Amino acid sequence: MQWIDELSVKKCVDRKAAFDAMKAVFQAMDANHAQSFPVVREAIGHADALFGFKPGFDRDSMTLGVKAGGYWPNNHQRNLANHQSTILLFNPDTGQCEAVVAGNEITALRTAAAAAVSIHALAPAKSKVLGIIGAGHQSAYQLEAALDTLPFEQVLGWNHRSGRMRHLQAIAEQHNVPFVETDLTHLGAESDCIITITSSFSPVLLDSHVVGPTHIAAMGTDTVGKQELEASLVARANCFAELPVQSAQLGECQHAVSQGDLAVGDIQCIGGVLSGRLSGRHGGEVTLFDGSGVGLQDIALARAALRA
Repeated sequence: MQWIDELSVKKCVDRKAAFDAMKAVFQAMDANHAQSFPVVREAIGHADALFGFKPGFDRDSMTLGVKAGGYWPNNHQRNLANHQSTILLFNPDTGQCEAVVAGNEITALRTAAAAAVSIHALAPAKSKVLGIIGAGHQSAYQLEAALDTLPFEQVLGWNHRSGRMRHLQAIAEQHNVPFVETDLTHLGAESDCIITITSSFSPVLLDSHVVGPTHIAAMGTDTVGKQELEASLVARANCFAELPVQSAQLGECQHAVSQGDLAVGDIQCIGGVLSGRLSGRHGGEVTLFDGSGVGLQDIALARAALRA
């Protein structure tokens, strides 16, 4: 059995590997070759922490595993990331544990790669302006992956606390792309693609903000009650997700579904677009990728780390 720590993950898994792994696992999920098993997620009654397990099996890559971890909101007092996770990989023929893989870097890489895959598949033709909402730890991964994916000519940024986007400006400048911190009205009207990566429990991006053909990768909502987009914006978008049922329960689509403005059957699998089964974008509409995250993504990238 092998142990792969965070430093080793950073050395042997890059953004391209993450992109390729997400594309493959989304296609396997759409073809019913990969299955997510029931998720356990509970408050442990100590340190205000949430802890859970996300198991799954991908028959295409013969990858069996489980992501274990959760959220410790007071970890910043210990100079630790609030999100902590570890991935266990098992031999699908014998059940033996093959590897224990540190999961924090993998979580960040796979979340950004999932958004990048959606941009690759659903962005309006000749997209030039990228909007990013949020300036937390995950935002840097999101921006790097998006700028790898399309030749954006400008990045527009917004955060609920202004002046905290200097690290994003530095990343954009490294890619020779101008960065402008702006308001949501300007960002929504001018952006061809928008990434939302916040921990908000109330709408940040409103229906009235988004004008013209736009792709939105909503990556922050992964829990019942969270919300980044106004429900009416979600309702008018063509919605895609890793797992539509999960999206309707705890992803960005949950609010439009609960209000009766969107049906679970209206949410389509992103893997269907990647495989060519679904057409994806039709023209000038708003498309939405609801990236609530599944354990199969972490397991797929952990397998890539083990192979590397």
